[in-house]
Amino acid sequence: MKKYLRGAMCTVAFTVTALPAGAIDKAIQPEQINTFVEEMAAKHTFDKASLALLLGAAQKQQRILDAIASPAEAKPWYAYRPIFVTESRIREGIEFWNANAATLNRAAEVYGVPPEIIVAIIGVETRYGRHKGGFRVIDSLATLAFNYPPRSAFFRSELEQFLLLAREENLDPLQPVGSYAGAMGRPQFISSSYRRYAIDFDGDGFRDLWQNDADAIGSVANYFARHGWQSGEPVTYRATVEGDGFNQVLSSSPRTDRTIGELHAQGVRIDAPLADDQPATLFRLDTRGDPEYWVGLKNFYVITRYNHSILYAMAVYQLSQEIMAQRGANPQARSG
Repeated sequence: MKKYLRGAMCTVAFTVTALPAGAIDKAIQPEQINTFVEEMAAKHTFDKASLALLLGAAQKQQRILDAIASPAEAKPWYAYRPIFVTESRIREGIEFWNANAATLNRAAEVYGVPPEIIVAIIGVETRYGRHKGGFRVIDSLATLAFNYPPRSAFFRSELEQFLLLAREENLDPLQPVGSYAGAMGRPQFISSSYRRYAIDFDGDGFRDLWQNDADAIGSVANYFARHGWQSGEPVTYRATVEGDGFNQVLSSSPRTDRTIGELHAQGVRIDAPLADDQPATLFRLDTRGDPEYWVGLKNFYVITRYNHSILYAMAVYQLSQEIMAQRGANPQARSG
């Protein structure tokens, strides 16, 4: 990736070409940028003229606004699961595990996060690095920061973090590409997560989440460990329900704000030796037949720190179990 920013004043060393005819309506308008530029100059000593020029090159993209208005997590479970838990993603997951077995084992030793979870995260996010997104990060974040009122504060913060990241990592901020929401690299870290949790796991002096599997693996493991992953502990269990009392403890949140004892008292049954005082949450997954009921534990909640959706966490978990089972069941599929 092209290098670019040097020094605390962030003096820009690139040329912004004129917009093509008919594209002016796609530009982020100056009045939307001025306050942000003033804030960045005051807080982080960015050069105002250079930053205004950079942000003036950002393009408003309607596709980004359309995508954030219709996330996959809005689908029911029976439509969501087939997107991510597929035979091809399982097969590619085994291949990724085999190619990176030593690094995954080291990450598990250092951070306590099992290989199958790390592999599944990268599989769900980018199909093991093959689909890292097609939007310039500067376009995604500027579009959402200045043209998406429901979450403008969040994306203004992420735009701030991205510019700081570019300065720290010596990157040209016009070059990185990622998701419609500005997530980057093989594990799709947003800018604040990149700055806070990305690590140089192979010791080459760079935190490269775009091309470096070792850094991606180590960074995912570090992210989970920093969010409280409990090594060797379960993630979730299938449950059955009796009577109507379970509706009082059924939740749409992954937060483990109930206990196993409370769930049991309301007719929730789990075939696992769990202590009554263990924090948990009961949630439902809609299938084409009868709904499924599951109990999420602390590690399930930790997965949702990556994406706050119960469906997302469940897809990661089920993909991880399929990859581990098929890799373990077929010795010819394993190496390392």
